[in-house]
Amino acid sequence: MVAKLEPTARAELLASLPGWREVDGRDAIEKTFRFTDFKAAFAFMTRVAITADGQDHHPEWSNVYNRVTILLSTHDADGLTERDAKLARVIEEAATGTGLQG
Repeated sequence: MVAKLEPTARAELLASLPGWREVDGRDAIEKTFRFTDFKAAFAFMTRVAITADGQDHHPEWSNVYNRVTILLSTHDADGLTERDAKLARVIEEAATGTGLQG
């Protein structure tokens, strides 16, 4: 089983990931990305999906036109772990140069 992040590690993670926030009522983090259009949003989701599947760690997410909201929490640990931190960093890299809006 994977260990949950300690409070100091959580604070450092959120400080290093602009726009990510803790989710009320869950041990999770989430962020909404806005893209120029649906194609850019879907291309981003495809890049993330391939990497997430390779890590065997799958986000909870939704897509409405140009918006993609991603929630990360490790179900095996019932909370936030280093696996989520690693995937959040990959997600940030995947968003770069994809039609991401401010």
